[in-house]
Amino acid sequence: MKEIISPMLALALTASAAFAGGPVVVEEEPVVEAAAPRSGWIVPVVVGLVVLCAIACGNDDDATTGTTGTTTPG
Repeated sequence: MKEIISPMLALALTASAAFAGGPVVVEEEPVVEAAAPRSGWIVPVVVGLVVLCAIACGNDDDATTGTTGTTTPG
């Protein structure tokens, strides 16, 4: 009886280990590309306008030379 059970048990253990996990199926995922933005020019134009405004407006504090308006006694 032991002579029959040992080979059958070894075959059962080997066969189950060989098919463990099942078949491996590899699927390629589709490539998803983003659509080109239609308003891609808006941000550079707005940034350019802000820079031009900052240059044109400039600094209006040319009259101040560091004096605080104190009078000297005398």
